[in-house]
Amino acid sequence: MKVQKEKVVIIGSGAAGLTAAIYAARANLNPLVIEGIQPGGQLTITTDVENYPGYADVVQGPWMMEQMKLQAIKVGARIISDIVTKVNFNNDIKNIILDSKKIFECETVIITTGAQAKWLGLESENQFNGKGVSACATCDGFFYRNKEVAVIGGGNTAVEEALYLSNICSKVTLVHRRDKLRSEKILQKRLFAKENIEIVWDSVVSQIKGDENGVNALELLSTNSDDKKLIKLDGVFIAIGHVPSTEPFKNSIDMDDEGYIIAKNPGTSFTNVDGVFAAGDCVDKIYRQAVTAAGMGCMAALDAEKWLQNK
Repeated sequence: MKVQKEKVVIIGSGAAGLTAAIYAARANLNPLVIEGIQPGGQLTITTDVENYPGYADVVQGPWMMEQMKLQAIKVGARIISDIVTKVNFNNDIKNIILDSKKIFECETVIITTGAQAKWLGLESENQFNGKGVSACATCDGFFYRNKEVAVIGGGNTAVEEALYLSNICSKVTLVHRRDKLRSEKILQKRLFAKENIEIVWDSVVSQIKGDENGVNALELLSTNSDDKKLIKLDGVFIAIGHVPSTEPFKNSIDMDDEGYIIAKNPGTSFTNVDGVFAAGDCVDKIYRQAVTAAGMGCMAALDAEKWLQNK
């Protein structure tokens, strides 16, 4: 197996990873970015982006991430297409093993592997992803101003999404497979007080319907019978949770019960392992925005640079 020595290795290539690469490269740290299974992160499956500062007009997510990648390369970052399968953080020099069997020995590691939205697994859901189907109300809710939408789920995420959308959309239908919500009571109280939110209990999505213009209806199936119900609407928000992409780091770094990496000191990117930093959605389960991920990527690069100087 070929072993390659590096000063800074960044795992992940979304907004957090590429921002970390830009800052690390400008600090002459010669960073290496391992793109991972989804180069460019979640923005590569996002069509219209209009909440990222710096663009007066709507831009396309894949284009924006391509520009970020080119910027990172221009200032000196190196980017490879591979997947991390295993790590060893037990020693001062960290080992990273790739799917290609290549091994990196590095002084510092910045983990920016992000998180993935949980999906229902329907073929129609995939068909209309970005064309009426979304997993982020704060990202895409604006496009449904004064329109009717549905939110799927019953936990905190679903209720928070429904409340957010109720201030934008004319009507929000919350669809839950059970007869009571799992969210916090205070959130439920706010939800029930909203006049433009309707709750459909004991139901699951059987099909998302639409045409060349996007989603126009939602077919629901009762969990208690064979009854079906069709709801006319303009958009569907899937809010059944997220899964952090942190599997290769289990037992190597502190995580919470959901698999999110825990920051050693709140407000920094330090982890419990000396020389290992984390940023973006693999740490942040609250905001999950490209701009906050980029900010955290900047923090991680600056933390790593300072750590190397002190070392």
